[in-house]
Amino acid sequence: MQFCKYHLILIIANSFLLAACGGNLKKGKTLIDKSLMDTEKADSVTIFYSNNGRTKAKLVSKKFQHIINVNPPYVEMSEGLKVTFYNENQAITSTLTAKRGRYYEGNSNVLVRDSVVIVNQRQEQLRTEELIWNEQLQKFFTEKNVQIQTPTQILYGNGMEANQDFTEYTIIHPKGIIQVPNKGLLPK
Repeated sequence: MQFCKYHLILIIANSFLLAACGGNLKKGKTLIDKSLMDTEKADSVTIFYSNNGRTKAKLVSKKFQHIINVNPPYVEMSEGLKVTFYNENQAITSTLTAKRGRYYEGNSNVLVRDSVVIVNQRQEQLRTEELIWNEQLQKFFTEKNVQIQTPTQILYGNGMEANQDFTEYTIIHPKGIIQVPNKGLLPK
């Protein structure tokens, strides 16, 4: 008989708890931030981009957020990123680092900002505050100020276009003094 009293007391207590929580569940649903359901998050992410089984690039990011229900959807990398680019022989051709990045899925553009640095195999280094990498064209673009340091000189300008391995680049509006070889440009 006492065993049945225990069950009856538990059933009554659970009924009170469920009734007490029932009203709060409705409030709880309104307190949920719906934007959280539109975001996929991950920490310490490494992504390999490949073509025909060959690695073309490796992206490493500390914080990775895939924002889904926006137009266009994008991936936010807000705590730094590093991209290593490879040639067809899997040798590193260049590296890119930045403090923030955003990948737009629709047009395959990656926008990197804040302390952007690219270094190529010849140890030439680009510094800028904003850069776009178009995955399909495999090119870099910027309209911002750039500084390119080579083993022999430092070049400055506004705007730049470069290939993915950063071996060919054009400064759109160069500034400053540019070294000319001893032979000169004009005939004597």
